[in-house]
Amino acid sequence: MLRLATVPLDRVDPAVDALRQRNVFQTAEWLEFVARTQGAEPVVVQFERDGVAVGAFTGLIVRRFGVRILGSPFQGWTTGPMGFSLAPGEDRAAAVRALTRYAFRTLGCLHVELMDRQSSFEELDGVSARLVEFRTFELDLRRTEEELFAGLKGSCRRAVRKAAKEGVRVEEAHGVEFADEYYEQLIQVFARQGRRPPYGVDRVREMISCVEPGGNLLMLRALAPDGERIATALFPVSDDFAYFWGGASLTEHLSLRPNDAIFWHAIKHFRERGVERLDLGGGGDYKLKFGATEKRIPYVRQSRVPGLLSLRDLAAYVYKRRAMGGRRRSPAQATSTRNAVGLNILVAEPVLEGTQFLMESAAYGLPTLALL
Repeated sequence: MLRLATVPLDRVDPAVDALRQRNVFQTAEWLEFVARTQGAEPVVVQFERDGVAVGAFTGLIVRRFGVRILGSPFQGWTTGPMGFSLAPGEDRAAAVRALTRYAFRTLGCLHVELMDRQSSFEELDGVSARLVEFRTFELDLRRTEEELFAGLKGSCRRAVRKAAKEGVRVEEAHGVEFADEYYEQLIQVFARQGRRPPYGVDRVREMISCVEPGGNLLMLRALAPDGERIATALFPVSDDFAYFWGGASLTEHLSLRPNDAIFWHAIKHFRERGVERLDLGGGGDYKLKFGATEKRIPYVRQSRVPGLLSLRDLAAYVYKRRAMGGRRRSPAQATSTRNAVGLNILVAEPVLEGTQFLMESAAYGLPTLALL
């Protein structure tokens, strides 16, 4: 039988903590970032079986409208999958059931949301919670550079070669000042859609100040032949996987293919570092051009009080409309958006809540869909 107990970050069992460190979104640095920007309280719940530590859950508690919520992550935190760090063979469905009971009875929470990269819909079948699909794409980096380049779609290989031929250079960036560079480009991307970013530049500054010093954040910029900064991207990273958190680029320089150059640079960098996978941070079929495969992760949502899930959905809808602003849409446009985008962007996107798709649509020259 599993026994659960809340433990301080510095008291987690060493073997379990080693598992936690393989997910950047479970590190102390990332928890500090979310705590600062969301007014949240980090929580690590250790799992023991017969007195032996077999794993942990990592999340944060926030209070919204008087309701205590345990998120791992919660929508709006600009955070990828957190969830569990469990020893091989541990039942993840049992872990979900034990964790939700603990959250309701011991932590005093009324609502729980969690997304675990290692869980599948089949494994969580039978769990009495809402399972929302988060669709992403993942690239296996455990191959040679030649194999990875050959795995790119032909159009992507040509784009990478063109960027190099045109003189586009990609370099690593450092320091909090990069937040302003990235955000200026992001504002332009959203302005072209008649909208505004749903978070401020302070969010990016906090992430950089918390995460970069520990070596868990790669920041890249692409330079035009004349030295103009034309594209940016941020990738949180740990041993198990790197994550595409966000990127932006200038429309007038898209013909130089700076985004493809940035991604190829990131792929090579993470492979050389020994990172096993690159998660491309959500849906968008164009990401298949990087040789990635589709991955569907269950986003678990459960409330202790009947009807709270419906109120949560309504609050998320209102938040998105207020945060992103922009043009009003006709009912026909709204229907078209739901059919085209689906749950991944409108409901389950953990990082940018639709921002990612909107930004990439403009940055990559894709057809733009109005988002809720």
